[in-house]
Amino acid sequence: MPYLLTTPRLAFREMTRDDLPFLAAMTGDPEVMRYFPEALQRQGPEAWLERQVSRYARDGHGAWLVLDRGSGEPLGQAGLIRQEVEGEPVMEIGYMFHRPFWRRGYASEAAAAIRDQAFGERGLDEVVSLIVAENEPSIGVARKIGMRPRRELDFHGLRHVLFGLTKAEQGKWSVT
Repeated sequence: MPYLLTTPRLAFREMTRDDLPFLAAMTGDPEVMRYFPEALQRQGPEAWLERQVSRYARDGHGAWLVLDRGSGEPLGQAGLIRQEVEGEPVMEIGYMFHRPFWRRGYASEAAAAIRDQAFGERGLDEVVSLIVAENEPSIGVARKIGMRPRRELDFHGLRHVLFGLTKAEQGKWSVT
């Protein structure tokens, strides 16, 4: 399957049924899923995969599998995800990495690549990330790619901070 996006260390592609063992391990880890609504956790890896495949068909994008570019080993997922927030459509940069791959800069590298593609190839004017207020590592990633908190809100039954970045702001705050 062709890569949809690459960085120096990472390659991104659509998820397939062959990825279910990795998705099961990642979404089955309580620490990885700590900030996700319980309903998402109960659905299992098959529903997780089907949700992404539906997004690929409907939107042309979704959460892609992120692989180590050298070895091809799956590390996590990241992508541009259409969400509805308080009745308004937004384009979210989402990222999740399996715990063995935390603290290596993969999430920041992946999120920056998604941001650059969103503003470049996809021509978007704004991107957001919805982050549970206590999820300090994800907040750090959002800040590192130039996002700033916009407001707090309830999303899927949890208190979130909506981080955002416009194309015009990108050069001002981005440190990647």
